Amino acid sequence: MAVYSERCLPVRRERTAAYRQRIPRFGSCLVLPVLALACNYGLQPTPPPADAPAAEVALAGAKVMIGAGDISVCGNIGDELTAQLVDSILRGNTRANVETVVFTLGDHAYPEASDEYLERCFSPSWGDTAKQIMKVIRPSLGNHDYQADRGAPYYRYFGARAGPAGKGYYSYDLGEWHLVALNSELAIDGSNAEKKEQEDWLRSDLAKHRKLCTLSYFHMPLFSSSWRRGVPAMQRLWAILYAGDVDLILNGHDHHYERFREQTPAGKVDRDRGIEQILVGTGGATLRGFRSRFGIRSRSLAPNSVVQIQGHFGVLILTLGANEYKSAFLDVEGRTWDRHGRKCH
Repeated sequence: MAVYSERCLPVRRERTAAYRQRIPRFGSCLVLPVLALACNYGLQPTPPPADAPAAEVALAGAKVMIGAGDISVCGNIGDELTAQLVDSILRGNTRANVETVVFTLGDHAYPEASDEYLERCFSPSWGDTAKQIMKVIRPSLGNHDYQADRGAPYYRYFGARAGPAGKGYYSYDLGEWHLVALNSELAIDGSNAEKKEQEDWLRSDLAKHRKLCTLSYFHMPLFSSSWRRGVPAMQRLWAILYAGDVDLILNGHDHHYERFREQTPAGKVDRDRGIEQILVGTGGATLRGFRSRFGIRSRSLAPNSVVQIQGHFGVLILTLGANEYKSAFLDVEGRTWDRHGRKCH
């Protein structure tokens, strides 16, 4: 049973007395040091579109990716709802013999992805072994993962699926697509040698896998309309991805959904070779708006932002065809938003 209040996210009923003792509360909001992670401070959800039925975006013979970032907070119900949605799609696609991969865009548990919080917060939802998610998951690391011993618990939890321990970047193929998971935390907080090693690896990987269609995903966005306005340190990775003709970048970190026009690392529209960025930080953690946080006003929407959705838990579904992709945002109430598609370049 979920508890709702006017200003706070749904909160899961605790399972044991010990669990209740470990998460202090005030009303229906979690009380955590420094930041009340369960409160959304009067966020006004984006009104749903008039035509938002529960329908996927299909391409004949395509492979499917589904996922989000910013996932689990003990006590919140958002991650359980998105996990149920992902698992239901996986089971349906398995019956239809459609190969499907689950991606994550970092921050698997809050306030940090320690062994304890991964087990207490992530395992009951996305990490539930009764679900299909962990069988096909390909994660990427976020700042709340990294702050727990530079991601050591994250690497232990996901094993080989997270890439080499201590690095966290890797690539794989899905149908006609090449997929590259990167470690945005190394690009920010890594040593100069670690930054160079990831950048050199990325250039080499893209040169070895010259597919028509390529996608990269990592936690920190270069572009965002949130109060944080994106992370400039991502421009170096973007420059390599742009030079390697990558088609699509997926990010998390900011707790909303936002899609940008195809653009260069400098933020200039480029319809021929530009990269489309989709930000999906709606996996279950506290939802936030575009222009305010704790009453702080930010500037207007970022340039080239074409779709913005706030106040809705959900996941991105991608159908990857031989020379194109289609995407949609699926919320946990069964609605489909922002149907979109594009040819690879």
